[in-house]
Amino acid sequence: MELSVSLQDKKQAVKTSLFASKAPLEWAITHNGTLYTAQIPIDQNGVVVDGGIDAQTRKTLDNLVHTLECAGESMDSVLQVLIYVTDREYLATVNKVYAEYFNAPYPNRAAMVVAGLAREEMLVELVVYAAVKE
Repeated sequence: MELSVSLQDKKQAVKTSLFASKAPLEWAITHNGTLYTAQIPIDQNGVVVDGGIDAQTRKTLDNLVHTLECAGESMDSVLQVLIYVTDREYLATVNKVYAEYFNAPYPNRAAMVVAGLAREEMLVELVVYAAVKE
């Protein structure tokens, strides 16, 4: 039996100008009309930004905007956001900044308070799913 896979069935990396991680990852992948991405508060040199939860949330969302633009999309394409913070008190600030980046109807979302993230100095991380044109 011969199996054939069309090009549309394969995942595609979204090329961005975000810091090129040494970890085995892509900043975003698309497959079957969905973009999958996780965003963190790093600058173009791969350094976690200073300035607390407000600055880190803004940088994380700016990185998301950039990634979506590289995929030919906007924040209006975002379907779901999973928010990870290292302190429950950060959620009020995340909500305030988040509201500056999204318009109604807002994406579906969940927020989790975690013991820590991949880098000790990170206070926030977003996992995002967005619709993309094929």
